[in-house]
Amino acid sequence: MEEKIRCGWCVGDPLYEAYHDLEWGVPLKDDAAIFEFLILETFQAGLSWITILRKRENFRRAFDDFDYRKIADYSENKLENLMQDSGIIRNRLKIKATVSNAQAFIKVQEEFGSFSSYIWNFVDNSPVQNDWKDLKQVPATTAISDALSKDLKKRGFKFVGSTVVYAHMQATGMVNDHITSCFRHEEVKQMNKTEI
Repeated sequence: MEEKIRCGWCVGDPLYEAYHDLEWGVPLKDDAAIFEFLILETFQAGLSWITILRKRENFRRAFDDFDYRKIADYSENKLENLMQDSGIIRNRLKIKATVSNAQAFIKVQEEFGSFSSYIWNFVDNSPVQNDWKDLKQVPATTAISDALSKDLKKRGFKFVGSTVVYAHMQATGMVNDHITSCFRHEEVKQMNKTEI
């Protein structure tokens, strides 16, 4: 059987490869799924993504399956309980930011009808199709992630610097950053065409 060629960053770890093969770069329009990625990305700031993936189920359990309505109403007591949860990243600022981000997320939904409508507007509702030949070409930020980061911060979101925002855009398919030799590059490209 022919070995699949993948983006180099995931190779060698079954969990990472499954995430790359099934989720990374797939256009997401569902608000609940977008919120989960947004929060996981904020926790990832300063850490590796595989660290977050390995704790993903713990995060889901700890944060009520990323139900942003519940999270927006978390009490100080709940935050203290989260600080004792060894299954997640116990960073007080990031845990508190999850609550304020949930509140800001709901405000965006109220203004735009859905968070998806708001965020996808930054790419004119159509995924950016990149054709990188090498991982070294893939940027950490772009003018779009700069603009989105600035707007999110203005709306009260925290831990949403341009690098975090660009990682979120890659994960949720707002950009296709699979390198051209990766088997998923063309698959995701075709998905993008059917999404439009």
